[in-house]
Amino acid sequence: MGWYGENKRDFPWRNSKNPYHVWLSEIILQQTRVQQGLPYYLKFIEAFPTVSDLAKAPEEKVLKLWQGLGYYSRARNLLFSAQWIVEHNAANFPNSHKDLLKLKGVGDYTASAIASICFEEPQAVVDGNVYRFLSRYFGIELPIDSSPAHAFFKAKATELMLGVSPGDFNQALMEFGALQCTPKLTNCSSCPFSTSCIAFQQGKVDQFPVKSKKTKVRKRYFNYLVLHSPKGKTLLQKRTGKGIWQNLYEFPLVESEKLVDQEELIQLPDFAQWTSICYERPKLLNPSPVKHLLSHQQLYIQFWGVRSLQELKKAVALKELKTLPVPVVIGHFMDKHYSD
Repeated sequence: MGWYGENKRDFPWRNSKNPYHVWLSEIILQQTRVQQGLPYYLKFIEAFPTVSDLAKAPEEKVLKLWQGLGYYSRARNLLFSAQWIVEHNAANFPNSHKDLLKLKGVGDYTASAIASICFEEPQAVVDGNVYRFLSRYFGIELPIDSSPAHAFFKAKATELMLGVSPGDFNQALMEFGALQCTPKLTNCSSCPFSTSCIAFQQGKVDQFPVKSKKTKVRKRYFNYLVLHSPKGKTLLQKRTGKGIWQNLYEFPLVESEKLVDQEELIQLPDFAQWTSICYERPKLLNPSPVKHLLSHQQLYIQFWGVRSLQELKKAVALKELKTLPVPVVIGHFMDKHYSD
């Protein structure tokens, strides 16, 4: 707590006990670094000052503001939960850990953070920073990806919380892991716990926290067809289903099992539906594939220009492209090729 008082960073949500502000910051920062997430937080607060304002927002506007943050289910869950709060809780934010868990996209970590920071409920938070610091300090070899890990570390953090402000303690513990007890390039020599940290004393800092599983990464190969009609329009389709980028817009997609050249592309079954409108063979628009990393997937993306013989149904004028929510990789492509 003493370290936190001297070293804590100044963030706008730390100057407020408003649960809406804290909730929004926690959802944004679930899979995002603070430096990247802060501008998005400020944009959301400006666009939607209250949970009621957010509840009234069209989904496309919310997704457009979220564009570039990834893990878009977070944005959809924000909107769904805001609507639930307005419709079922008279626009009053839930004020207990138990009730916060009713919100879509809110698990124990987020519920504990809001309950402790805004309502001083003694709920310990457990995130990657907490796992790392506690496992190193106490020499805990329990794999953090095992079933009992969360309950064990939450109980350990709860013990340490006794007698202090739950909200301040949770923020101090997370901040310590973020700034001092970092994953790599650790600052052990200046750490106030170095003399009692088991991992440091045993020279095993880089061996904690312990993990038992390695996540298998799936490789996928996307071929986007950038169709151009005689009137200068193109086609974007809304991505449906439960996979990545749900409800975002993208160019027509032909997925392949490997990187393909022009001849291989036109032989793919999913390309057949476009052959009747093609004026000429598709032309590769990016000389090397764009590599896009997701948590459990590696995407290799090629963009193919296709001139159309006819006008396209549901085509979009080029000037309208930037008004629609799209995956960041398509946003970057648009910025490069349709900057006007």
